[in-house]
Amino acid sequence: MSTTASRATRVAAPPSPAASSPTGWRLHFAVLALIWGFSFLFIKVGTEGFAPLQVTLGRVACGATVLLVVLAVKRQRLPRSARTWAHLAVAALFLNALPFSLFAFAELTIPSTLAGICNATSPLWGMALSVVALSEDRPTRRRVAGLGVGFLGVLTVLGAWQGFTGTDLTGTAMALGASLCYPIGWIYVRRTLGGSQDSHLSVSSAQLLLATAQLAVVTPLFTSAPTAFPVWPVLSVIALGTLGTGIAFLLQYGLVAEIGPTTAQMVTYFIPVIATAAGVALLGEQLSWNTPVGALIVLAGAALTQSKPRRSTPSPVVASGPGRSATPPHSAERSGSVACANTSPTGPSAAPGTGAPAPVPHAALAGGTPDED
Repeated sequence: MSTTASRATRVAAPPSPAASSPTGWRLHFAVLALIWGFSFLFIKVGTEGFAPLQVTLGRVACGATVLLVVLAVKRQRLPRSARTWAHLAVAALFLNALPFSLFAFAELTIPSTLAGICNATSPLWGMALSVVALSEDRPTRRRVAGLGVGFLGVLTVLGAWQGFTGTDLTGTAMALGASLCYPIGWIYVRRTLGGSQDSHLSVSSAQLLLATAQLAVVTPLFTSAPTAFPVWPVLSVIALGTLGTGIAFLLQYGLVAEIGPTTAQMVTYFIPVIATAAGVALLGEQLSWNTPVGALIVLAGAALTQSKPRRSTPSPVVASGPGRSATPPHSAERSGSVACANTSPTGPSAAPGTGAPAPVPHAALAGGTPDED
């Protein structure tokens, strides 16, 4: 574009963060997928030594500790608004305490591979709920088709044509219920905390603190204090909390800042693959042909529910004059404030069930993908 000496018209193109350090973000992407994929194995091993509620309590407590340490190092503070804390208490219930507990109870009777596949249904629930709860979120034919394809995949995984024989329906229902909790939480947060100015780290730390408090009250009422602390279950709970619920959060939002939410959310599709590989290779879990086939169908349906219609390329932001700068589109995705967060309730976010706090529907997994039409 030509410029004049007296007045310049500049067109700002969106930056391409992924191009700046392809090796770095791909490594982080792979590590995040591995951490979340192995979370279901950690849950399984943890429940071999502790009650499900104890596993979940240890998980959120370890995750909260990691985030609070980082919060202190960065000299940030927890939210001050009582209203924010009240809404985060609800978010902690639906995005942490309840689904984490349901997955732990489910894995008492179902393999970790099936739990990981059930986790992948969360975008399907999200799309179905958003149509009812969010009037501005209108479904497209492609997304409705994705919903049908996804639930066909669930039936394939469960072997519906065989009368669901060989599958524990109670455990499977718990795992599917856990996946349903996430979009309920996302929709609630979208309605209540979308304009919060607290940082991702601040609200996530507060949310995990609240989830820890909730489970600290409930767990003693339904379990007895453990009499032994076997090594592998202890290490699994610690790994589940520190890696899958604490460090994974930091990797998640680092990826969003580096490559944007659209690419970062793709990590969700690797989770059931890794969960299945880990369960078969390390736990000796058995697979019938319909499990991996159904998982692929579920993932295809989830991808369709998050597809976006093609749009004409928007006009670039133009800033006239040498003293003015153009704001690149989607710069808000790299902001630390909740006000700039993504608000899609249908994204896989929070790597549902895998440990991301998903405190608010920010721009990535534990919370979502860019808003869809």
